[in-house]
Amino acid sequence: MHSNAESTDLQWQFNTDGGNVSRPLLEQETDAETGRIRRLHALLAAELDDALARAQGTLNTATGEELSARWERDVAVHRWWERANALRAARSGLCFGRLDHARGADRPSDTDGAGDAPAATSYIGRIGLTDPSDGESALLDWRAPGARPFYCATPVTPLGVTRRRHFEIAGTAPDERVVAFHDDVLDRSALSGTDSGSASDPALLAALKAPRGSTMRDIVTTIQAEQDAIIRLPLQGTVVIEGGPGTGKTAVALHRVAYLLYTHREQLARRGVLVVGPSAGFVHYVGGVLPALGESAVVFTTPGRLAHGVVATAVDPPEPARVKGDLAMVDVLRRAVADRQELPDEPVAIALDDVTVEIDRATAEEARSRARATGRPHNAARATFRDTLGALLVDQGLEQLGHSLEDPPEIAELLAGLGDLPEIEPAGASEVTDEMRGSLRDNLRAEPAFHAAVARLWPVLTPEQALADLFASPERLATAGAGTDVAGLYRADSREWTVADAPLLDELAELLGPPPSSSRSADEPDDRYATDVLAILDSADRDLAGEDPDEARPTDFVTADVLAGRHVAGLSGTVAERAAADRDWRYGHLVVDEAQELSAMDWHVLLRRCPSRSITAVGDLAQRSAPAGADSWAQVLGPHLDTRWTHRTLTVNYRTPAEIMAPAAEVLASFAPDHRPPESVRETGEHPWERTVPTADLTAALRTAVEDELARLGDGTLAVIAPGGRLGDGALDGLDGPPVQVHSPMSAKGLEFDTVVIVDPDRIRAGHPADLYVSMTRATQRLGTLRLRRP
Repeated sequence: MHSNAESTDLQWQFNTDGGNVSRPLLEQETDAETGRIRRLHALLAAELDDALARAQGTLNTATGEELSARWERDVAVHRWWERANALRAARSGLCFGRLDHARGADRPSDTDGAGDAPAATSYIGRIGLTDPSDGESALLDWRAPGARPFYCATPVTPLGVTRRRHFEIAGTAPDERVVAFHDDVLDRSALSGTDSGSASDPALLAALKAPRGSTMRDIVTTIQAEQDAIIRLPLQGTVVIEGGPGTGKTAVALHRVAYLLYTHREQLARRGVLVVGPSAGFVHYVGGVLPALGESAVVFTTPGRLAHGVVATAVDPPEPARVKGDLAMVDVLRRAVADRQELPDEPVAIALDDVTVEIDRATAEEARSRARATGRPHNAARATFRDTLGALLVDQGLEQLGHSLEDPPEIAELLAGLGDLPEIEPAGASEVTDEMRGSLRDNLRAEPAFHAAVARLWPVLTPEQALADLFASPERLATAGAGTDVAGLYRADSREWTVADAPLLDELAELLGPPPSSSRSADEPDDRYATDVLAILDSADRDLAGEDPDEARPTDFVTADVLAGRHVAGLSGTVAERAAADRDWRYGHLVVDEAQELSAMDWHVLLRRCPSRSITAVGDLAQRSAPAGADSWAQVLGPHLDTRWTHRTLTVNYRTPAEIMAPAAEVLASFAPDHRPPESVRETGEHPWERTVPTADLTAALRTAVEDELARLGDGTLAVIAPGGRLGDGALDGLDGPPVQVHSPMSAKGLEFDTVVIVDPDRIRAGHPADLYVSMTRATQRLGTLRLRRP
């Protein structure tokens, strides 16, 4: 954990004279620490009861009909419930460490890192607690500035700490107990005459050797110094965290979210955080980490869900995936939408009661120009096209009616022979013209042929319909391509969406806008609600006037119309629930895992969801296998951020033992020699095994191998990684022991298992060399390979 710290053995501590204490004294110390943790649990229980009582009491408070009072009450209830949920989440493993401070050092507080009253010790845990008897901090939140020495202090830079203690906890809350502890003595004067022990961290090694479960665990007890430095980076700006397999990129990103929500609670809790992972399995695996840390204002998604309401899992062949992921598709889609705003090849005649009008190319082009000039999305601009076209046709009809009311030639000649006569204005001529215009307009509005023509020339479109029509038509693809080779995107069955289609659908949703709906009256309750809430947000904006002027405000992205459209009377939900249900939601922070797999189009639509550009992206370019993925970070981020992003690197492999990492490093060198593999922090003595079997015997050999590994496994996890994630029918049916997961290299990304069996590595490598590298580095304990001997 702290590679520069001098450490004792797990079961022992140093006293001030440097000698090992006796077993009775050790047990006495352990009992004392257990008593302290039990008192912390009592404080938590009391605060939890108080938070629940305050939430319920506030909820039952009468507020009258004033909206601002109801809104303030709901905010208060939400905050108390949020605190109660955080306290519940912190009960398991409540306190995991202790800091002993140098004489005269100030005691760190839970908020600013330093208090007025000096104290000998600080206890570190999952949440901050205050002792009501003296108002002092009883437990320091791991995210607080004062807790940083627990992760960063070394003998060279002790940060005012003489000793750091890690607890090994057993039992369940509230009856947790300390069964052992491990000390890092950071004051060198206390080390004389002692066995300095190992530089390794028993707490970290114990965590690394523990069996893996079906979900990721948090790492608050074992965060490393290089990880902590990244976790505590400022909210503003974009940071790319790069690291090889097992370096803890995902854990760092998730704990960074928890840290940011702690330090910027008011700002982020109302806007939420969006976390994008490579697959649904990955989201399930990591989805429990943040709730376990008491954070709920987080939405998880995958690239296949970037289009609202679409869940895509199918994968395109390499070339179509590359084309769809290119940023040039933004212009392709824009031209595809413009192509649906058509002009008639032949005039369209519309017979009205007294006249027949025609929609010719000139008339339709004039209406289209005026509609496009509005700059509104396709579906919204359709109303301008329809109304302009209708007005032009009414003028055309009036002109025709005017000609039909002119005097016949013989009457005109007779009048001409009478010489100059005074002009007589017909009584009510303007009224007659207005009446005729209104009659024509009503007649046109009621004429189905007019609406049919509008529907053909400027149809209402959904993103799904527009993209399906585009892919199903070589002609439309050729027009939209305009020099970009998109002919390979043609497919007859265009409604089966792929992961690469999701950002295209989202971009079309932006270009098209929602289908038209009936407009609301300004007197409707939703609009009154929206207007009142917006006034409250404006007030909040004024309160923030002294903060960063570049910081986004609620009213930067929210209007009364938007609020009215989102609000449903009587319904509410958490920030995460409301954000997930709203395509137009703008998040306060964005996290992208396995970021090297995302295409330029993926980034294009994601950055629209985070206008503040507060982003944490984690990945490893050496593990990229997606055809449209990143060859470099500048390639995918440059078009949006130029050089305004920071790069950080993680170098230590905590997952993969050295025995497995050695052959994996050889694979890496074969396709990415410029990438250096991370250094493994441990050895297990378990070397990978490899067997070559005839293709016909694969099913039997795989079953035997899996049965052997299950017998050795115990409580851990086992995965079989095969090309495409497919095995023979019934290959693993009826096996005793824990369930065996079957994955493709892609679906295994970001996951880890105690034991991994790789099937047909040559075929995996032929698909992409990075896929084999990824597959080999999923194992934390044992790795086996079944190679095929083909005829």
